[in-house]
Amino acid sequence: MNPILADKIAHAPKAELHIHIEGSLEPELIFELARRNGVALPYPTVQALRDAYAFTDLQSFLDIYYAGASVLLHEQDFYDMTAAYVERAMADHVVHAEIFFDPQTHIERGVSIETMVAGMERALAEAEARGFSSKLIPCFLRHLPEEHALQTFDAALPMFERYGHRLIGVGLDSSEYGHPPSKFARVFALAKERGLKLVAHAGEEGPPAYVVEALDVLDVHRVDHGVRSIEDAALVARLADARVALTVCPLSNLKLCVVNDMTEHTLKRLLDADVMVTINSDDPAYFGGYINQNYLAIADALKLTDDELYKIIRNGFEASFVTDAQRAAYLSLLDAYWHAPQAMP
Repeated sequence: MNPILADKIAHAPKAELHIHIEGSLEPELIFELARRNGVALPYPTVQALRDAYAFTDLQSFLDIYYAGASVLLHEQDFYDMTAAYVERAMADHVVHAEIFFDPQTHIERGVSIETMVAGMERALAEAEARGFSSKLIPCFLRHLPEEHALQTFDAALPMFERYGHRLIGVGLDSSEYGHPPSKFARVFALAKERGLKLVAHAGEEGPPAYVVEALDVLDVHRVDHGVRSIEDAALVARLADARVALTVCPLSNLKLCVVNDMTEHTLKRLLDADVMVTINSDDPAYFGGYINQNYLAIADALKLTDDELYKIIRNGFEASFVTDAQRAAYLSLLDAYWHAPQAMP
């Protein structure tokens, strides 16, 4: 692609709305935390772990993802993981991130939600002093029973009270097949009653009907992934009319075989239909790149124009869960950068 446009993308201020913090654990940090905590890993070396990142579908990734997360036991571990992500995000000129984490993954190993949040909060508070804004969104694991999600939500309530400035919503992730959004109607209703923001993974490997359920049953504000929405024309029109954002993760979709080639990705067709698509990194340590690599890969494969890229970056700020004043400030920052003469490709 045009190197001037590539440089412009790389240095543009951005929001990241779909990042699993456990999925930012690089192999080197996994091994460091394993040694520190006395955790035995099923891989002898960092390279052996990297070599295992040959996924055939979402479940094959999740098996390794949960093994990597097993090294997270103490507040300092969550701090170190989060601080490492912040450095990479800031290097990619992310100015605001809304970060997912999976409490149930750690609760089953005896780690309290307070331990998780305290470590992440400490890192994010330090980052905020450097101009990096952030929010946290705990996600329920859809392969587990809803009763487990209800128990997790109940256990998290004190954290929503204590860290309300940071914990702003709930999400739904993990394997889609056989676990429709409607399975979690009760826990999402409770979260809605508390005024929390609602998001859910849908339409990645699952069908467009899962996106419809996420909208109709869970009443989500945003849909994570949603790339298979293109298969339902009525749904595409609905997403466009209601300005429901999709948090698309191109390298993830390629790595998990949602698409066979990046040139086949549905992002541009969704964008052409006026759907509010955004670009994000998902689990960047596993999928080959942080947010800039995702932008550059999809921009090159789909031959996205300057105007299209500006629109996608702008969508990220418009879809973020920030105040109107913050959003206006971010959009002004983007406009000042993107439309400056020296930034033109």
